[in-house]
Amino acid sequence: MTTVADAAIVALAVGGVFFGLVAAVGILRLPDLYTRTHAASKSDTLGSVLTLGAVAIALGADLSIMKTVLLLLFLFVTNPTAAHAITRAAHEQGIDPWRVDDEGGGE
Repeated sequence: MTTVADAAIVALAVGGVFFGLVAAVGILRLPDLYTRTHAASKSDTLGSVLTLGAVAIALGADLSIMKTVLLLLFLFVTNPTAAHAITRAAHEQGIDPWRVDDEGGGE
């Protein structure tokens, strides 16, 4: 019989894997640096947070859970900050965002 904790671990892990895959697909399929960075920062952060949440529940009440929670908070703050710094640097370098006209099939 599965406990509530086991079900939460599986749900968080599956959610983390799902958002990790969404981030990977976004990086591969999106047309420019700005949209790729957005996909990577949002989806990857959520996937990491969900996966680390599953790890924290699986470890139980121990010193390891505190380390996992600190890592979770660190990722939650630094991933979006790094994505913002990358896109700001790209904007300052004059890298233009992709437009529909760039493909020649726009309206």
